[in-house]
Amino acid sequence: MSETSSPDNSIALISAAPDLCGHFRAWMQTLSGERQLSPHTLEAYARDVRQFVAFLDTRLGAPPTTSAFVGVKPGDLRAFLAHRRGGGVEGRSLLRAIASLRSLARFLERAGLGRASAFSAFRAPRLARGLPKPLPMREARQITSMELRDGEAREAWIIARDAAVLALLYGAGLRIAEALSIRREDAPVGALESVTILGKGRKIREAPVIAPVRNAIEAYLKLCPRRLDPKGPLFVGARGAQLSPRIIQLAMERMRGALGLPASATPHALRHSFATHLLGRGGDLRTIQELLGHASLSTTQIYTAVDSVRLLTAYRDAHPRARG
Repeated sequence: MSETSSPDNSIALISAAPDLCGHFRAWMQTLSGERQLSPHTLEAYARDVRQFVAFLDTRLGAPPTTSAFVGVKPGDLRAFLAHRRGGGVEGRSLLRAIASLRSLARFLERAGLGRASAFSAFRAPRLARGLPKPLPMREARQITSMELRDGEAREAWIIARDAAVLALLYGAGLRIAEALSIRREDAPVGALESVTILGKGRKIREAPVIAPVRNAIEAYLKLCPRRLDPKGPLFVGARGAQLSPRIIQLAMERMRGALGLPASATPHALRHSFATHLLGRGGDLRTIQELLGHASLSTTQIYTAVDSVRLLTAYRDAHPRARG
């Protein structure tokens, strides 16, 4: 497992004519430089375009040129989505693929290479918005502790590292990429009760860090055998490189198996749990919005629906007349 995640921007991995290859590279450089998208997002965008161009290669019978890409029809897009659905891909991944292709189409249009009207006119299928699935409070606490993994054939510092990352997700409401982007010199330890986070859209926020989370980070630093560069990442892998999100996802998979939790119990579910549990304890939406770094209050309001469902379920389970 690689300890770092960097986008593979090589157009050699897709079946495209040389001119489209060059424009693809220029587009990726624009996304990385001017727009400063995260490596994870860049990798996803590149993968989406590679898959679509490979699909076009098969559909057209030849590596697509820039002109062929710009000239795609809505039927081509519908066929591509149907092809991806047949491969088991659905929901948000399909919507992101359309967004990726539209981004490249707009780039080509701004460069004077033609108007790809099919991308702007195409109406992607609407995605039913499901409610976040938080973990029960007891299980969320267990997952952020080291005790659950006692007996694992892993070094103590690695178990402490994973626990510290997960504690940041649940205790501070961070996204996994935000937690792994923290530098060693900014580690919220000792008397430092907050950490500065660069979130989505390059938005900076100050995230409070409670004592149990700081203690988890301090335990990791005490056990970590590597000398961490102050300007480098706080959380490192076994070889000293920046920790990959996949490592934390795998650790979460093992722990949810031990606790009998569903597949929805992912690292991101800990962020949902942070918001839902705060709301259930009387936290106000505006404060939770700021803590999560949501640009819009409407995004945060979905947690009121989660809490309402929880309360209604508890009422139905407890009230003597509820099952009438």
